[in-house]
Amino acid sequence: MEQPFREIHVKQILIDTNVLIFFVTDRDPIQQEKSAKLFQKTANLKINILCHQNVLTEFIYVLDRIYHVSKSEIRLIVSGFIQLPGVEIIHKINFKSLFSCWPDPISDFGDAVIAAVGMTKKKPMIATFDRKFIGKLKLLGLRVSAKIK
Repeated sequence: MEQPFREIHVKQILIDTNVLIFFVTDRDPIQQEKSAKLFQKTANLKINILCHQNVLTEFIYVLDRIYHVSKSEIRLIVSGFIQLPGVEIIHKINFKSLFSCWPDPISDFGDAVIAAVGMTKKKPMIATFDRKFIGKLKLLGLRVSAKIK
């Protein structure tokens, strides 16, 4: 008798903008290495990265306005990222969840978007380097990736 296919559950990691920023900049070599390991695991299909489109918007803005990266280079970076196997771009937002955490306890709208996605997307691990945000996520009962902080 043939065995039915079993669904393989891969760990889901919801990323904050700073994970992408540290990956492509030399701002902090330790955090850059942690980000690189996360993306390597994704490329090897060991984990799935969830990325809300708002994170991409913030990432593009920071590369353009703060780091003065050319728009054509930003396009290459972003298109390479979204084509990685194991990367899922999320376009939807549950506004009830968003407004339950913004502006209190999370005053940053972009962080609140990530928290809201975390609340509604089967509670993935959230990867961020922002210690203040980590504290707010824990207050909301959301899981934070220990390997990235």
